[in-house]
Amino acid sequence: MIKQREYSAGMVKLSFWFAEFRKVIELLNSGKSLTEIKQSNIAENIFGAPTQARAIQIFNTVSTRVQGLDSSFYTLFEKSDISNQKLIALIAIMETDSLFFFFFYEVYREKLILGATELADSAIGIFFKNKQLQSERVAKWTDYTLKRLGACYKTLLMEAGLIGQSVGSRNIVKPIIDKALEECLKANGMEITLRALTGVR
Repeated sequence: MIKQREYSAGMVKLSFWFAEFRKVIELLNSGKSLTEIKQSNIAENIFGAPTQARAIQIFNTVSTRVQGLDSSFYTLFEKSDISNQKLIALIAIMETDSLFFFFFYEVYREKLILGATELADSAIGIFFKNKQLQSERVAKWTDYTLKRLGACYKTLLMEAGLIGQSVGSRNIVKPIIDKALEECLKANGMEITLRALTGVR
């Protein structure tokens, strides 16, 4: 179940960080704690970050995403193919960023329901306009911030394999969800996330 958090534009400074997410999951599954992984990150730069500040940012972001999921997802992750691993990484972002979750639910899911083949920039713009009417916080954001955030959201979808890589309108790629992932979502009370991924009302 999505945990409502204050809307944030912080995603503009972050990335999908799939390889880093996978490394943290693998280390947790091998018996390491997040504290130990944090220490290894400082001592050994396990993510290959260009600076220590970036290494710390990556760990803080990825560990927050990982902790947003039940541990049952960690076991499932290593048993899944890469496309479903990327979906799990995306689900972790949805669980920890409310605005991105609602973007996915209200825009991407709606496109799947309608059978649309493209995600146009105009649909993203309409989403943010609606959120500005609903949220005083979002209403204060500049057009530049909203444009960057929209571009970031498209990049997340692209890296998760859910839209194509063409410029402008992006072709929508409906995810193929393993039965095991579907059951894991249901077992953790995350039916709303499953509906978002499958385009079900």
